[in-house]
Amino acid sequence: MPEQTSLAQQFPAGFVWGVATSAYQIEGAANEGGRAPSIWDTFSHTPGKILDHSSGDVACDHYHRYAEDVEHISNLGLDAYRFSVSWSRVQPDGSGVWNEEGMAFYARLISALAKKNISAHMTLYHWDLPQALQEQGGWLNRDTADHFARYAQEMAARFGDQLASIATHNEPWCTANLGYGNGQFAPGVKDEVAALQVSHHLLLSHGLAIQAMRRQNKKAKLGIVLNQWTADPATESESDCAAAAWEYARSVQWFMDPIFRGHYPALALAKIDQSRFVVAPGDLEAIHQPLDFLGVNYYFRAYVSTETPPRLPEAKLGLSDMGWEIYPEGLSRLLIGIHEEYKDLGLPPIYITENGMAVADQLDGEQIHDSPRIDYMQRHFHEVAKAIAAGVNIKGFFYWSLLDNFEWNSGYLRRFGLIYVDYVSQRRIWKDSAIWFKGFVQKFRGLVA
Repeated sequence: MPEQTSLAQQFPAGFVWGVATSAYQIEGAANEGGRAPSIWDTFSHTPGKILDHSSGDVACDHYHRYAEDVEHISNLGLDAYRFSVSWSRVQPDGSGVWNEEGMAFYARLISALAKKNISAHMTLYHWDLPQALQEQGGWLNRDTADHFARYAQEMAARFGDQLASIATHNEPWCTANLGYGNGQFAPGVKDEVAALQVSHHLLLSHGLAIQAMRRQNKKAKLGIVLNQWTADPATESESDCAAAAWEYARSVQWFMDPIFRGHYPALALAKIDQSRFVVAPGDLEAIHQPLDFLGVNYYFRAYVSTETPPRLPEAKLGLSDMGWEIYPEGLSRLLIGIHEEYKDLGLPPIYITENGMAVADQLDGEQIHDSPRIDYMQRHFHEVAKAIAAGVNIKGFFYWSLLDNFEWNSGYLRRFGLIYVDYVSQRRIWKDSAIWFKGFVQKFRGLVA
């Protein structure tokens, strides 16, 4: 790998370096400040859903410690912070009255960032639907898309001139397929047909929200964040290649095509029961809205085998603590691929909005030596630089995550943070990777000044 200075030289002036978090994973204060339950409160309090039987009730206590966490971002020397809003904190029922105490929390956070010259990037939905809306059908209920648009409009009206960007959704693939397909995530539904309809309602809500926020005429750039991957056939067999093409169509193209082409991919549609997939007149036109940016989250590739049992990837660089193959070259291949496929269809500038590695971090005195994470970061930075050199318009990179946090159904068993969190004392301790990242950004700034 290139050493730190030569790697930093590969990024253009103005490139944004940041970190990302999400509300339910860090905020805590689940029953404070007028916040009502979300589907993740309900799910995490349901026995057997979370591996360590925990919840996000306290998490990293960011609600009370946000100023300390902003100070850490500033001390890292970063340009930007990507966070999400807890919908049920600002609008407890998901419709109707706004909770001013919840709004005030985000106002304080944004103000604290501004005082440190850190740009604020808001995500409206990171999987935590208000439970009150779930009781009306959740994302299976088309009305939720309208509620979401009104929520987006209000957040843009209040904060749009103080934010660098607003993303509608984070990883709608996960909301649909893990929340409604296999039940791994909240709300825990296992129904693949429902998952398809949910994916459409999520996309519809995105389009309606973009329209509603555009009408506010605020400064914030508007977009969406999608988790994406390459789909690689395990062999050159006809069956593996066909299965890989279908996997790419039903995951990456399933969300990209409606947004940038105005229709769903034919290959994916051919394999579903369209009599049970409801797309109302005008829906695709609503989804097909111009965007100011596209957020891309990348962690691994899809390795597709039709054999029984399926072939597994060689995983030359090993696995993360999540059990995910470490495959950095998939990031540049993905970015170059979507650039080539959508560049003439209104593809906006791209931000890498999440990329990171879970490591089984261990405290060594007051230090955490996480060299595998540093290697992971170096390799993925290199692949981003490679994509930029190939002509992809990439404007920034947000590492996932600033802090160790509640890692969804894994609870607190998996650590992605640059900063170690002792969940008993709430102490924050910089890992070696945080120190490395700070040094990298300092070199980048010195080289491009």
